[in-house]
Amino acid sequence: MKTGYLGPKATFTDLAVREMFPDYETVAYTTIPDCIEAVVNDEIDIAVVPLENALEGSVNITLDYLIHVVDLPVRGELSAPIRQHLMVHPNQSDKWKNLKKIYSHSHAIAQCHKFLHTELKGVRAESYTSTAGAAQYVMEHPDEPIGAIANELAAQEYGLEIVKPDIHDFDYNRTRFIFLCKKPLELPIKPHYVGYKTTLMITLPEDRSGALHQVLSAFAWRQLNLIKIESRPTKTGLGNYFFIIDIDKALDDVLIPGAIAEIEAIGCQVKILGSYPYYQLQAK
Repeated sequence: MKTGYLGPKATFTDLAVREMFPDYETVAYTTIPDCIEAVVNDEIDIAVVPLENALEGSVNITLDYLIHVVDLPVRGELSAPIRQHLMVHPNQSDKWKNLKKIYSHSHAIAQCHKFLHTELKGVRAESYTSTAGAAQYVMEHPDEPIGAIANELAAQEYGLEIVKPDIHDFDYNRTRFIFLCKKPLELPIKPHYVGYKTTLMITLPEDRSGALHQVLSAFAWRQLNLIKIESRPTKTGLGNYFFIIDIDKALDDVLIPGAIAEIEAIGCQVKILGSYPYYQLQAK
């Protein structure tokens, strides 16, 4: 089995892959779309991509690709703690307060806003395709006064020195990673197993008042616990949205199909994006 992830080595997605698929062959991809399309094109069996961060919200490119570009079911999910560190080339370790640029993924930069604003005020933060890619770039330019925001594995992988650990703004910083695969996955009940969830995409009818209330009622009277509701633009015009809903339950034969039938009866379109186990790593 081959597993693809947002690379290069030592990204947070790489960490998720190492935890869940330690014995699989892995392939790093430059972008999230490249990784997802690799499954569609049968280059790999599983794509592991970030879906949501606790501080910065959804990874829109992942959601939009799943909804508008490909038709791949979600087969599993892992929630992992995120620790962001400021790292530099060893040549720059004594001069890190005089850095001219900081590189990292846009989400990581946003997660460390307070630190950057106070400790490195005025230093330009530039987005990179991944945190590990930023670390690799810093490693390749040892004489430039630049730094990267990435994880501890990236510092080890690319020979960088962590000059300021744990620079994220809030202690509770986690990212959800999803597993995309054409065929069902045999995922073990590991110590990190939490439960099962089902994810639906619901598009409301344009000319029906109170449709969202009716949708939520269909779940409420069946006592189906919704653990997330998010709206996303349909990309067909201003004010047009669909909803992504996570149900804290595996797809069954009665309750969820009954709710879907009721929702479709009022003119909504419903698509099941996946019913899958989810796991959670504890902070070390």
